[in-house]
Amino acid sequence: MGIGSGIFIFVVGLILAFALQVQVSWIDLKITGYILMGAGLVVFIISLAFALRRRPRTSVRQDGIDPATGQRIERRTDEY
Repeated sequence: MGIGSGIFIFVVGLILAFALQVQVSWIDLKITGYILMGAGLVVFIISLAFALRRRPRTSVRQDGIDPATGQRIERRTDEY
């Protein structure tokens, strides 16, 4: 499931809780809508956390000697 799935589940819950005026004897649509809204919000937050988590980064290090001065040069680059 992804971010889109969480939004879809949340919207279905909104429709069930607030837009439908149907009475069904075997299920309470308002409570079902609230449960789906909560589940959609949880799925959205978890998916967002996984999408935004920090990716491992690679560090590149180059060493050399400056021919003009004879000093050691160290260059470090971080790649994401």
